Amino acid sequence: MFTGIVSDIGTISSVETVEDTRVIIRTAYDPDSIDLGASISCSGVCLTVIDKGADSDGKWFAVDVSGETISRTARGQWTAGRRLNLERALKLGEELGGHIVTGHVDGIGTIASIADEGGSKRFRVTAGPDIAPFVAEKGSITLDGVSLTVNEVTDSAGQVTIGVNIIPHTAAVTTFDGLAEGDAINIEIDVLARYLGRMKSFLPS
Repeated sequence: MFTGIVSDIGTISSVETVEDTRVIIRTAYDPDSIDLGASISCSGVCLTVIDKGADSDGKWFAVDVSGETISRTARGQWTAGRRLNLERALKLGEELGGHIVTGHVDGIGTIASIADEGGSKRFRVTAGPDIAPFVAEKGSITLDGVSLTVNEVTDSAGQVTIGVNIIPHTAAVTTFDGLAEGDAINIEIDVLARYLGRMKSFLPS
């Protein structure tokens, strides 16, 4: 379980594919503080640490990424040099600064536009109709592992456009400062919306 509050930006240093894809991620996290088997959110994807260490190039941890995960996450995400938003799993008693995030990607969106809005930037992300029922103004959404408030929702034929504001601090401590129009982005809907949608499907018509 996560909160969508990013605590480090990691960088993929190497990718090796045998059966699954093994990814080495450089990080500021102290490897001595990471347990093997621990969960870390990598741009919104919950992955299990299978190795860790430090060398002349710095600290790192390794994860195995299945073909299923690759097929359901943003294109190009699992490539050397890619920057990732990292968050370690929430511990009991810690502050819930964002919202409840599971690290399970529900869909892939595309950044349609980025515009200055005061001191912030308004990102508009388009997604398919499967995401549309689960987003609402002033609700929560997770984009590439970052907990954000939905500021606008526009429905059109076959898609939904979601608008969020990225303040300078958020841009500085996440990968949002390097995103551009046309980039793919991981979307996780609010967990409460997911369960409400499931419950609604069982209500008598």
